[in-house]
Amino acid sequence: MKRAARLSATLDLLAAQGEVTVEDLVDRFAASPATVRRDLDSLAERRLLTRTHGGAVAQSVAYELPIRYKSHHRTDEKERIAKAASALVAPGAVVGLSGGTTTTAIAAALAAREDLAEHGLTVVTNAVNIAAQLATRPDIKVVVTGGVIHARSYELVGPFVEQLLRGIRLDIAFIGVTGMDAASGASTHDEREAAVNRMMAQRARRAVVVADSAKVGVAAFAAVGGPELFPVLLTDAGIAQSDREAFQDAGYEVVIAE
Repeated sequence: MKRAARLSATLDLLAAQGEVTVEDLVDRFAASPATVRRDLDSLAERRLLTRTHGGAVAQSVAYELPIRYKSHHRTDEKERIAKAASALVAPGAVVGLSGGTTTTAIAAALAAREDLAEHGLTVVTNAVNIAAQLATRPDIKVVVTGGVIHARSYELVGPFVEQLLRGIRLDIAFIGVTGMDAASGASTHDEREAAVNRMMAQRARRAVVVADSAKVGVAAFAAVGGPELFPVLLTDAGIAQSDREAFQDAGYEVVIAE
């Protein structure tokens, strides 16, 4: 396995498990202990993990990881959510997409649709990676909000974003979040991203939280909003029945992507 692939796989394991050991990585990658230690030291120098005796720990890795290191985590669930989200979009609609790996998957699903040629589609996004992904589609008009780029999520944040959003209306907005809890609502790790997500949802006739089931029950630092802002939660079939009922009791419509 090449070094770049090992580093990415190591970060994926950290995101899933919270910690790794040199011994486990040696077995998994068929690499020498010295090679694994150098990999961990390199990632530690980039502040993507914290080294321990015999391995490494994540230490809030969900916040620290750039989006490119999270894009292969729970891929199947996100693709199912993306397909279900795309089905909610009518040709000619104006769609808001916040940043995140799930909304990036939604952008790919929209780009794959063949029924947009006649009526087109307008996508408003504060995520530069999503804008670049859709820029080559002549039937999709891409509106980028402007703002200051958040290096770890590729999202534009700040007053410039909010200034543009105040002047537009969206038919539907898909908002990616860090956590989704029935009691406390949607949340993210960064208060600037939360502010943009909130305003994008407010400018939409219909706002949908898109979150895979691993994010259910998680409450992050910055609140985005509850059922008064997001009447719909779109998630995957991994959500527990008790959680689904809790969201419904709190006023959410829960849509399961099959």
